Amino acid sequence: VQLQASGGGLVQAGGSLRLSCAASGFSLDYYTIGWFRQAPGKEREGVSGISGTDGSTYYADSVKGRFTISRDNAKNTVYLQMNSLKPEDTAVYYCARGPLNYYPLPIDLVAYWGKGTLVTVSS
Repeated sequence: VQLQASGGGLVQAGGSLRLSCAASGFSLDYYTIGWFRQAPGKEREGVSGISGTDGSTYYADSVKGRFTISRDNAKNTVYLQMNSLKPEDTAVYYCARGPLNYYPLPIDLVAYWGKGTLVTVSS
């Protein structure tokens, strides 16, 4: 099982970025993929997730209406479209999977973490 997050970068407040999470070693059809983030000096927190079975999605209150999660099963990749970015969105973003198809995916049940990608939002 491997997860590779990419797409981070430096953007001004109000801008957009799209993160990608390329999965290998398993099919997205059977697992929820979650996006998490960790800001400097803060604990890692859940941002969003998408179910493997029916594509249901969930979001943290802090990103609702601004972030959109989606998946391309043919590419075995999950995306996180981030719009109207704020400085408080600055963090390292990780994608992750549980050992089973937990939905939502709580952080304490994550079994596999991808390497993070840094998002920096300047004011």
